[in-house]
Formats: sequence, C-alpha cells, structure tokens
Amino acid sequence: MITIQKGIGLLFAIALISCGGKDKEKKEEGFSVQRKKAPTEQPAETTSTNEVKASERVDMTTKGVGPIKSVELPDEIDQAMAAKGKEVYDQMCLACHRVGKKFIGPAPNGVLERRTPEWIMNMILNPQEMVQQDPLAKDLLQEFNGSPMSNQGLTEDQARAILEYFRTLK
Repeated sequence: MITIQKGIGLLFAIALISCGGKDKEKKEEGFSVQRKKAPTEQPAETTSTNEVKASERVDMTTKGVGPIKSVELPDEIDQAMAAKGKEVYDQMCLACHRVGKKFIGPAPNGVLERRTPEWIMNMILNPQEMVQQDPLAKDLLQEFNGSPMSNQGLTEDQARAILEYFRTLK
C-alpha cells in the first residue's frame, strides 16, 4: 500500500514538473498583443467636419439607379395600397428593417423626408446596382457594416405599395 502511494506521489511530482516551467517558452513562442489606449479627443481635422450619417442625410435630388424615373404621390394616402404594402414589408423586409430603430438596415420611418420616392423604389427594386453606382447607397452600405440589401425580386407594384406604407410611418 505504501509502495502504491509512493508511486502515485512520484507520478504526480513528475507530472507537475513536466507541466510547469514552460512559461518562458510560451512567452517567447506565443502570440502577444500590446494595446494602446485610444485617444479621448479626436484630431482637429475630424472634429471640424460634422459629417452626417448616411441614414440621416437628406438628399431630395437624386432618383437613384434603376427602372423608376418618376413617381407621382397624391396628397391623400391610399389606405388599401398602404395595407398591401405593410403585408409585403412584413413578409419581405422585416428581417432587416425595423420601424423606429436601426437594425441590420435603416429604419423606414421618415424616409420620405430624406429621399425621393424614385430613389426609395429603385433601392427596393435594384439594390445591387444602387450600392455599386449610387453614392448615397454606397455610404449606407458602409454605415451598416457592409450588409448589402438583398434583392427580394419584388414587382414595381409591390415596391409602390411599400412606398405607400412608408408614407403612413412618421
């Protein structure tokens, strides 16, 4: 019994010795990161330009890239079309866009105060070409961590219905 205890103790001691003492080797061979504390103040050249985020920028001049060249919006909201637009939005857009908050993509409420109806519909119908050719769409892609809007294969009527739904959001 004493021999077994001595043997176990000896094995334990050998295991401890073989596992220890390699700190120096680990430090020399291993990966190390030296971090510098980020400056608390921005350099003067970046603080002097108050750049507005692409999602908050107002651009009511561009129509974007795509099939939509002109959209006439009547003063009165077509409630039936808006309801159809909400259905399509809930089915196809809700995975990335949330009303009232930034999610994977920008929030749709108030978008008609920042973009033309043509730009919005072209973004819905033609997102790949928009992020390649439209400067504002490129900035949005960058702001939203390079998450491109996928083409959902919607028709112009569906995109117009979504636009009408956006008119109901404030």
